[in-house]
Amino acid sequence: MHKSHYLIVSALLFCALPATASNETQVLFGDTHLHSAYSFDAFLNDNDSAFPDDAYRWARGLPVIHPTNRVRVQIDTPLDFLVVSDHAETLGVLTELHSDRSLLSDLGLWGNFKRWVTLEIADYLIDSGRAEMIFTYALPKPSIGAGHDPVADENGAVADVGFGDTTAIRGHVWSDIVGAAERHNRPGTFTSLIGWEWTSTPTGANLHRVVFTPDGADKASQFLPFGSDESQYPQDLWRWLKETGERTGTRFLSIPHNSNLSKGYMFDDVTLDGSAITAEYATTRMAFEPVVEVTQVKGDSESLPSSPDDEFADFETYQYYLQAYGTEYQPEPGDYVRSALTSGLSIAEKVGVNPYKFGMIGSTDSHTGLSSAEERNFWGKYPNDSTPETKDQSIIGVTDNSGWSMSAAGLAAVWAEENTREGIYEAFKRKEVYATTGPRLRLQMFASWAFPKNAENSNNIAEVGYAHGVPMGGDLLRNESARAPQFLLRAVKDPVGANLDRVQIVKGWLDQAGKQQEKVYNVVWSDGRALDNDGRLPDVGNTVDLNTGRHTNTIGTNELSVLWEDPDFSPDQRAFYYTRVLQIPTARHSLYDSIALQAMDLDNGPKTIQERAYSSPIWYTP
Repeated sequence: MHKSHYLIVSALLFCALPATASNETQVLFGDTHLHSAYSFDAFLNDNDSAFPDDAYRWARGLPVIHPTNRVRVQIDTPLDFLVVSDHAETLGVLTELHSDRSLLSDLGLWGNFKRWVTLEIADYLIDSGRAEMIFTYALPKPSIGAGHDPVADENGAVADVGFGDTTAIRGHVWSDIVGAAERHNRPGTFTSLIGWEWTSTPTGANLHRVVFTPDGADKASQFLPFGSDESQYPQDLWRWLKETGERTGTRFLSIPHNSNLSKGYMFDDVTLDGSAITAEYATTRMAFEPVVEVTQVKGDSESLPSSPDDEFADFETYQYYLQAYGTEYQPEPGDYVRSALTSGLSIAEKVGVNPYKFGMIGSTDSHTGLSSAEERNFWGKYPNDSTPETKDQSIIGVTDNSGWSMSAAGLAAVWAEENTREGIYEAFKRKEVYATTGPRLRLQMFASWAFPKNAENSNNIAEVGYAHGVPMGGDLLRNESARAPQFLLRAVKDPVGANLDRVQIVKGWLDQAGKQQEKVYNVVWSDGRALDNDGRLPDVGNTVDLNTGRHTNTIGTNELSVLWEDPDFSPDQRAFYYTRVLQIPTARHSLYDSIALQAMDLDNGPKTIQERAYSSPIWYTP
């Protein structure tokens, strides 16, 4: 290894050690990925009236009007924070043109004529049920080539929507997005964060990122969001974030999402253009992308559906690429977080820096303006699949898909010292965050070489954890005198939700031959069950009444805690560990809607779901 690589590794290890957090951290639940009517695909799927103000009102617990069916809707438990992350590409242009609120003079005579023609065609296609044709032209066609660099493929460019210079319109819309965030920010009570989505989809491969900043309007007003129409390469996004940060003083974080639909590109063992991953690339990626979104409405990205010896791996697998010209879904290791974390160990072994050393969150990616992650209060991915009678229709832009194929998910949980922009940003930077598929599960995870005896029975696990170890997102460095790392865990059920089934630790490591390995350990569980000889645990059972959708908490437990030591530890092997918590089964929205439709024989997906949470990992480096 080159000497410079050692210097980079040393610096990163120092930086990766968690920032000193007080014992007074609190868990906050929010959504960093929500779309309003300003997103072109939200507008094309019948959201023409839920704007950022409506999104923040919903998140704060206020009643709002649904953008399509016009009923009053309200979240059961308000969120603690929210990012409205509309697509940077043609930001607000369709909505503004359609509503005549746009700065029409900036388009010129020819631009206004094209606007009129486009809207007439759009209205016709939407009314005739063929709006997916519009979406098709806004996404790349499937590649006819092979190999890497799908952006360079001649069919990989985003189509020109033909509106001409829309800078003034996008500036007006961005000003409204920034203003809404400023109006709704309530430090200490509710945090609104300014952000957008960069929507690179070359050849239908999802490479999307949500970008947000902890800074305010004074800095956000100095730029317009960078979109994939400017470049579809992530390296160009990071370069723009760096240059814009230097020019304006703005801080940015970029969050990859839906890696499950990336055709193997999101977490590949080479860069998007096929080049080798270098220490510089890995360092830049981790500087801007310390956290990924692992679960959301369009599926779960935790593990390959076929992961060996993991009975819970094939969970809410979404089998549709983001393209109107269908390609059969084929899961790849580069699509999923667990295999990415393991691949990162191998890359770090070669170049000295791990490009996939990230924490995990969930968010919704709802396009209704409503952050609805609750199965029994789910308002769809888009407005046009938000009711039982409209879920059968295909989602515009994706073939063979419908509202039944997606579940309500997810939430971002952060352990922050305060509910402010700064507090949440710092939690993201140190990766002291975790994902849930919707419930407000409370999860704490710490690692140490020596916790006090009976630490799992402490009234304040955080106090013990911070004093003697590192939290999720942190690093354990080699300790010659220690036998094996210990993990202190506590999971507590959602106060208004279902009981807990079990807590598992997922371990990934490089064996002596450098081969990537993974294993799932059941470490604590409910109801007095016993592991079999293969380490498997009997199912917890299922109390869901298929006639009503209700469950009973007569199985499972409200809290699980444990002090667990890795029985297979080798001090010479790189490894990571993260926690997965499973609830007892509860009703999926498909069951609630089947009951409402009085159509229990409807083939509309699973009737029940086993909700879960994923902690950010803790890494061991020899």
